[in-house]
Amino acid sequence: MTPSTVSINRSDIIAEDLFAENTQYSIDGLKNFESASPLHTKEGTSSSMNICVVGTGYVGLVTGCIFSDLGNDVICVDIDPAKVEMLTRGEMPIYEPGLEEMVKRNIEDSRLTFTTDLDTAVRSSEVVFICVGTPPLENGDPDMRFVRSVAKSIAGALNGYKVIVNKSTVPVGTGNMVREIIEQYRETDTPFDVVSNPEFLREGSAIKDTLEPDRIVIGAPSQAVAMKILELYAPLERPVILTDVASAEMIKYASNAFLATKISFANSIANLCDLVGADVIQVIKGMGNDSRIGSAFLNAGLGYGGSCFPKDTSALVRTAENAGYEFKILRAVMDVNQEQPVRFLDNVRHIMGGSLAGKKIGILGLAFKPNTDDMRDAKSVEIIGKLLTENADIKAYDPIAMDAARKIYPHLNYCEHAYDAAEGTDALLVITEWNEFKQLNMERIRDSMVSPLIFDGRNIYDPVRMRKLGIKYHGVGRAGALK
Repeated sequence: MTPSTVSINRSDIIAEDLFAENTQYSIDGLKNFESASPLHTKEGTSSSMNICVVGTGYVGLVTGCIFSDLGNDVICVDIDPAKVEMLTRGEMPIYEPGLEEMVKRNIEDSRLTFTTDLDTAVRSSEVVFICVGTPPLENGDPDMRFVRSVAKSIAGALNGYKVIVNKSTVPVGTGNMVREIIEQYRETDTPFDVVSNPEFLREGSAIKDTLEPDRIVIGAPSQAVAMKILELYAPLERPVILTDVASAEMIKYASNAFLATKISFANSIANLCDLVGADVIQVIKGMGNDSRIGSAFLNAGLGYGGSCFPKDTSALVRTAENAGYEFKILRAVMDVNQEQPVRFLDNVRHIMGGSLAGKKIGILGLAFKPNTDDMRDAKSVEIIGKLLTENADIKAYDPIAMDAARKIYPHLNYCEHAYDAAEGTDALLVITEWNEFKQLNMERIRDSMVSPLIFDGRNIYDPVRMRKLGIKYHGVGRAGALK
């Protein structure tokens, strides 16, 4: 096969004239450089790179897997020996569609390896990606201990020029922090550069999101450094934004905060729809068809969860506070999100007579979203906790996340199928919008329940059809659907 040519033209590099022709800039450490000519990379002829990826969570494992699949030699590092052994055998510590097959393929082709030896991995690599966790502290700040620790370890292993890439979600200023740590602890004056290259993957579609991103953001201190990282992504032929490090760090937080804002706005509209007799599905459809708004993430329900939105919104509020700015809009977004499951349970309690003690409740869905087993900030955790406090009798089912849920609620009654979770219950609560729940035989569900009562926290069912089936149905913001 004749190799095709991949061209990344100026029109694909969105940089707000940062790299304009014959113009020099000095922005956040940009070292007065001139614009480059359009980039051209030939598939099959570009040299592969030796890459080190530190951290094998969602971001690190997917990043390492994709870069190895593009022909690079990748070493993934983790401090957990058991996890490294598991990954070396091709076994996954997380559930992500398509990931296991891709990992096994690249292990067999000797492009992907796993180790606990960070020093050796850094020394043998040209580019080092930092993909460690930054969980929230009690005050909302991200916990940067792991990033600092990795930066210090990298400093001790520098044996030649390296590009250090922050791919963890980190606050503005982290690039400078990492650079200062490495400068402090490196044993010689070995040169290096620090780049911000935030990820925008979604759990459940991480492979697709990494191979087909809407945009690739590279924040670099100089154009030469940016080109080094851009070379890695050239085979993907996707739009690229080249900018300074601080702006790249802000892009990640701003993007997630805005998506969370859309979700909380949709939930606020849904709450109002219930009060005024409108149908939020129709309202959102009317809004979403406006090209200025779009329908993505305008989903009314129980609110957002997972490892990103709650942490990133909180971190951006804290970043603003530390800079002397009160981010009122984002605080309201967080408040709405915290209130949404409370409102949902208040409605459940009200419809069921004011008390849930002794009531048999079926739960459909435990993961924070479909196609993942991630239970971090899952709405099911809060809802089940409150139901148990009120002495409800709970049965639960999730296609993937029950093993993860058992670590949180080990004594819960977990079912083998959705129908088992519904059987003999006084009410059925839909918490996660798995596709298999949309395909259930609702007549069978109705007939198996003591009382055919469904509280749909994700609006996956049609209220009119439920009523025709004799099921008492309560969605989120769906009051107008049954007029």
